[in-house]
Amino acid sequence: MLGGILPDAPVVHVAVIAVATGAIWVGSGWLEEAAETLSGYYGLPAVVQGSIVVAVGSSFPEFASVVVTAATGVFDMGVGALVGSAIFNVLVIPGLSGFGAAGDLESSRAIVYKEAQFYMIAVSALVVTFSLAVIYYPVSSDPIVGELTRPVAAIPLALYGLYLFIQYQDVDDAAIDRIREGVEIRREWGKLAAGLLVIGVAVKRLVGSVESLGSTFGIPEFLAGITIVAAATSLPDALVSVRTAREGRGGTSLGNVLGSNTFDLLVAIPVGVLIVGSVDVNFSTAVPMLGVLTVATVLLFATLRTDLSLTERESSVLLIAYLLFIAWVVAETIGATTVLKGV
Repeated sequence: MLGGILPDAPVVHVAVIAVATGAIWVGSGWLEEAAETLSGYYGLPAVVQGSIVVAVGSSFPEFASVVVTAATGVFDMGVGALVGSAIFNVLVIPGLSGFGAAGDLESSRAIVYKEAQFYMIAVSALVVTFSLAVIYYPVSSDPIVGELTRPVAAIPLALYGLYLFIQYQDVDDAAIDRIREGVEIRREWGKLAAGLLVIGVAVKRLVGSVESLGSTFGIPEFLAGITIVAAATSLPDALVSVRTAREGRGGTSLGNVLGSNTFDLLVAIPVGVLIVGSVDVNFSTAVPMLGVLTVATVLLFATLRTDLSLTERESSVLLIAYLLFIAWVVAETIGATTVLKGV
């Protein structure tokens, strides 16, 4: 535990998780402030700012968690954190933002017909990627496990390349005034780099403590990731989206949610695989959760499409749906259901 400085005890690991979560919060704040300032400096549209710059910044904790778990041999925890964070993002964050906004949370056709639909494609692409791993590189049949290799992992990365190309075209087509006054560009890049460093160190400590607690109390890696790690790494997204919603920037708030999830699914998991070479994916565990994520995404898509806004009633529906998801996860943990085989 921290090189023998602290004792390897559950209470110490809980304290480390709390401190690491706080560090992720601080580091994400630096990163997101710098990202927003740089977006204004380089003249990026609101949707692109939310779905690319701010989203990638606020997604860095999830990205770091996947890389760390892949490198330390607990990749199921990283996938669980990513899927749990994605479900949290599409249900809880828009719900909280809808209550935090002055009136209805305004959406746009760009959000509904480009960001939301492309995100739904991203979910489908990840399911296809896991399926190819099981079909061409099978490891076991009970539970169903496949080996995710670098060539297979390149598929979602190629799709994210298409996403970046589409966003680039939007930037090229838009005429946005750049904010240059009072911006110290080197200072902002330095703040962004410092945020990345703090988040990377904090996530490494967080994952180590969660893994130790899971071993102590018999919590499966995937479920530990989908609850504890997902909640800790989703905090930056929640803070950014609620704040931008209160400022009346619904497009940036929702763009951050969808762009963050798109980055998580199409970049974070594949890059983790590219770094370590190959990882085993428990298809029996991951796909039911991706099915829940698909249902959650459809629900968000439907609520955003009604009058291109999110009302408080619709926000309540999203929050209730997340509570039902948590209840289902708890039922799986205690063995009340048998959908997640092998966890």
